[in-house]
Amino acid sequence: MKKLTVLSIMAASFLLVGCGDSATGAEAKAATEHKTESSAKVKAEHKSATTEAKEAATKAVEKTTKAVAQKASEAKEAATKAVESVKEKASSVVDSAKEAAASVASAATKAVAKATGPDGKAIFAKCAGCHGADGKTSAMGKSAIIAGQPAADLEKKIAAYKAGTRNKTGMGMLMKGQVASLSDADIKAVATYISGL
Repeated sequence: MKKLTVLSIMAASFLLVGCGDSATGAEAKAATEHKTESSAKVKAEHKSATTEAKEAATKAVEKTTKAVAQKASEAKEAATKAVESVKEKASSVVDSAKEAAASVASAATKAVAKATGPDGKAIFAKCAGCHGADGKTSAMGKSAIIAGQPAADLEKKIAAYKAGTRNKTGMGMLMKGQVASLSDADIKAVATYISGL
C-alpha cells in the first residue's frame, strides 16, 4: 500500500505540475507572442528610421551636389572673366609697346639722319636736270663739268652763287635761285657728293 500511496502522490504531483505548466505555458506563449510583436514593431520602426535616414542622406547629397555644381559654375564664370580681363590688358600693353617702338624707331631714324647730316645725293637731284645724273654734262652748254672737282672748291663756288657774288658764264642768277635754300651743311654735303662722281 505504501507503493500505491506513493504512486498516487506522484500521479497527483504530475497532474498538478502539468496543470501548472499549462497555465505557465499559456503565459509563456503570450509573452513570446508579445515579444514577437514587439520585435516586429521595433524592426518596422527600425526600417522606417533607416528609410528616413537614407532619404535624408540622399536629399543631402543632392543638395550638396547642386551647391557644388553652382559654385563650380560661378568659379568658371569668374575665371573666364579674369582671362578676358587679362587678355584685354595684355592687348593694351602690346598696343602701347608697338606705339612706343614706332615712336622710338622714328626718333632713331631722325637722330641717325641728323647725326649723319644732309644727304648730298638727295640734294644733287635738283642739280641733275642741268648737270646730268653723273655731273658730267655742261649745264646749258656753258658751264664746266662739275663731277670730280675738289669738294672744297665746289663748296666755295656754291656759297658764292648763294651770296650772289659769282656769275660765271652768265649763270649767276639761275644758280642763286637754285642754291638759295641750301644751308651750309647742305652745301658741304652736295659738294662732297659731286666730288665723288
